[in-house]
Formats: sequence, structure tokens, C-alpha cells
Amino acid sequence: MAQPVPSDPQLDALTQLIASMGSVLVCYSGGIDSALVLAIAHRALGDKAIGMTAVSPSLASFEREGAIRVAKELGARHELVDSSEIEDENYAKNDDRRCFYCKSELYRIAEKKQREWGLGAVLNGTNTDDLGDYRPGLEAAKDAGARSPLVECKIGKTDVRRLARLLGMPIWDKPASACLSSRLPYGTRVTRERLDQIGRLEDAIHNMGIRQLRVRWHEVGNKAVGREGSIARVEIAEDELERAFVLRQEIVEAGKKEGFSYVALDLQGYRTGSHNELLTGRSLRVVT
Repeated sequence: MAQPVPSDPQLDALTQLIASMGSVLVCYSGGIDSALVLAIAHRALGDKAIGMTAVSPSLASFEREGAIRVAKELGARHELVDSSEIEDENYAKNDDRRCFYCKSELYRIAEKKQREWGLGAVLNGTNTDDLGDYRPGLEAAKDAGARSPLVECKIGKTDVRRLARLLGMPIWDKPASACLSSRLPYGTRVTRERLDQIGRLEDAIHNMGIRQLRVRWHEVGNKAVGREGSIARVEIAEDELERAFVLRQEIVEAGKKEGFSYVALDLQGYRTGSHNELLTGRSLRVVT
């Protein structure tokens, strides 16, 4: 039996749309967009809504644990499944189509689990603010026939946060998240070791009390003398930069501990998809 939700036109429309599907698999990353879809799906369909999180080296451990915690708070059924996109050479070579290959693997798994669990539709957390950006993953979703209920109900990022807050979801203001592979410049190969190095440093900085950040990985060195290494270019939200500067020594020490040759603080601050800035006309817009 569907649980009651606060009265709100957008919330009502979203609930009715998802309820009309009968049963759904929600591709659930733990971010606020897919978490809202899962919350509404669970309220509308109960056990006929399942959140599926794909686990791979590109999913940070703190994001995985956060996804588990939020699903438990919602009372929703949540399944972790293994994803092997890193084994795909098209993905590992890390060109500007990387996200397409990643999402293609996600939806391949989702389609398999949809059949296994006997569910009617595969949903994602894409919202209307995602549509104008360079996001090859949207093409993969279209190819797979996945539905985007937030888009269908004309719900953008600001609406997502408002509705999540209305529902009392503690993560309503959670900063945007992205897979760890997005921290590597295009053309820099995606490896388990690099993703693990990035994830460990981000985790360490989070534990210092910094909320929104990215550790961008850059290769550095001189092959002529046989010395190679990496730079951690740390992006931190503008309103946390002052605190980061106070913590600079601790951040440097954490980076060195994780094997980075240099640790640099990006004075431009955190912004979504900064590696895309090198792709003409394809940088991501910042949507908070």
C-alpha cells in the first residue's frame, strides 16, 4: 500500500507517474537525484521498487557506504551489484566517450536484473538541468530505454533539493557527486590503482571536515631520467577554501601518504567537470 506523501504538485505528479509503472528498478548511485527517485518509488510501490547500486573501482567507498545508509533510512530494498566497466578497453582508454561505455555497462546490468527481479521499468535520476550538458551517459540511457521520471515531470536540481527537503531526507543538500574516473584527464588511462589513490585522498580530506571537493589526478615527471609521478590538484568549494588553506599542511601530508608527488590547491575552486574545460563547447554547467 502506498505511503502518504506531503501535498505538492511536483511531488504528486512524480508519485503518480512512478506508481503507474507498477514496479521499477532504480539505478541508484546514492546521490540526491536518484535517492529522491528511490524514495518516491518506495513510497508509491513498496517492495515493487528496488534500488540498484553498481559497485566498481570508480565508486568511492564513502559513496557506497552513504548509498547503503540512505536506502536503509528510506526503508527501501537496496541491492549492490558488481560492475566491470574497467575491463572494457573503450572505457579504460578514457576518451571523451568514457561515460557512454560506463553507463552502457550499468544499463546492461540493470536490464539483466530487471528480468531477474520481474520489474516493469528501469529508472534513473537524470533531471532537466542535466540535459544541456555534455553527458554521453544520456545517450546510453536512451539506447537502453531507461526512463527519467524527473525529466518527464520537468523537475530540475533546485526542485530535487526542495522536494527531498519536503520529504525530510537528510541528504537534501548533499553536494553533487561523480565517479572517481571523472578525476582523470581525458587520455589518461583509468586503472584500479589510480582510482584507489584518488578515493583514499578524497576520503582523508572529507574526514578533515571538508564537504565538497574533487581530487584531480595529473601525471608528472621526466621519462628521460626515469622519474615519473602524479599531482593531486585539489578542488574545494569556494566557501571552504579558507578552511582548506588552514589545513593545507594536513592535506599535503595526506596526499604524500597516498603516493602523490605534489599536492596543489586549485584557486579556482570546485566546479563540476573541470576536465571537460579542455573540450571546446563541452564543459559542464555548475548546478548546485
